Amino acid sequence: VVSSYMAHFGEESPISGVRGSGTIFFTHCNLMVNFCQNFDISHEGCGQAVPPRELADMMLTLQATGCHNINFVTPTHVVAQILQALIIAVEDGLHIPLIYNSGGYDHASTLKRLEGIIDIYMPDFKFWDKDIARDTCLAPDYPEVARKAVSEMYRQVGDLRINSEGVAEKGLLIRHLVMPEGIAGTLKIMEFLFREISPDTYVNIMPQYRPCGQAWEIPTLRRPIEMKEHRKALQDALDAGITRLDQK
Repeated sequence: VVSSYMAHFGEESPISGVRGSGTIFFTHCNLMVNFCQNFDISHEGCGQAVPPRELADMMLTLQATGCHNINFVTPTHVVAQILQALIIAVEDGLHIPLIYNSGGYDHASTLKRLEGIIDIYMPDFKFWDKDIARDTCLAPDYPEVARKAVSEMYRQVGDLRINSEGVAEKGLLIRHLVMPEGIAGTLKIMEFLFREISPDTYVNIMPQYRPCGQAWEIPTLRRPIEMKEHRKALQDALDAGITRLDQK
């Protein structure tokens, strides 16, 4: 089920470039974060079922309009369907990089099926603390799963490689959303990336948290972040040794 597809100019600088990222938003989600900013898509199922041929045509249309890449958003639960459509799309001339844009809650065995197919992995690393993950998405194993997922993604594609035009061609890009009161555990996540993944990990420290969906259920999440919290998160990354930060 697809919610929408478009040339997206609001992604990270190396992803959007100047011609946009060919983004396909899949409906539903395997993580179901209670504060999701796309709650109507992830929780309420807003979208339309499409057969493999139509999904392939979406990819080809985005390529034809000049997009730098095909960006699969929330793909974890539809990997098999994506692969089925890719067979058709590649046979018909799809050749631009493929992006796997997930919440980071990906089983390593699923990711191994994508080796040699996905060019750019762009997962979230949302939380370090299992209790926070339990309270926000009923997934106390999220931190452990995300660590294994990011490790497997890096094994496959390595550090993010950006061409002379400033556009990403292959590699790993981590997204991390700053949360109120520092509950996301930014410093520990950045230390993990530096120590266990790579000192050259490309990271986007995102400041756009605002209460959405069912965020009201958790008192800490009932307000947007303050700019001083974003500045602290950026400093946490630098203190951990992570210096490749998105400059958008």
